[in-house]
Formats: sequence, structure tokens, C-alpha cells
Amino acid sequence: MKIVEMGIEDNQNLNFDVVDDVCVFMRNDPMFYRKSFFPAISRMAEMQRSGKTLDKNKCLSGMIENALNSYIRKYNIADLPDEVFNNDDRQKIIDQVFSEECELIKNGEYA
Repeated sequence: MKIVEMGIEDNQNLNFDVVDDVCVFMRNDPMFYRKSFFPAISRMAEMQRSGKTLDKNKCLSGMIENALNSYIRKYNIADLPDEVFNNDDRQKIIDQVFSEECELIKNGEYA
């Protein structure tokens, strides 16, 4: 069933914040975390340690697209991520993950 078939036109009508929910999903789904999230953040940590400038969109956009696909499949809420997430949502997810994980990297995580 598509989310629009449930009478929900866009993600603004959901009972929860999909941006926050995807961020929680990425960190708490064991397979996604191990295969996608941790490697992407580890690469960011290596880049930061080596003094390279981090471009959050380049560092995270591929991993975020994988997350959106995994999220909609796992919870069976849509056929395509674009049915649930718009470009603003994607950027908010990137911004949130980047700011939270950069703080952890600065505090010595992912060493």
C-alpha cells in the first residue's frame, strides 16, 4: 500500500517527524548501521583527522539515499523514497547527521 493510498498526501500529514525517524533508524537498525552508516561516518572521521575539508553533501548523500530506500522498504510505507521525502527532508537529514556525528568525531569517537 502506498502512503497516498492511506489518504496521506505528503509527509507533513504523518503523525511523526520522518526526518527524526530516519535518523533514529540509521543508528538503530543493525544491518544498515554496520553496512552503511558506520563506514560513511568513519570515512568522514578519517578525512577530518587528515585535515581535509568535509563537504557534508558529498560525504553523506549516498548513504542517506540508501537509508531512505531501506527505511521505506522496512516499514513498507511507499514504493519510492520520493513519495515520502522531498529535497528539503533529505537536506535536513544530512544536516542533522553531519552536525551530530561531527560533534562525536571531535570528541574522539570513530577513532
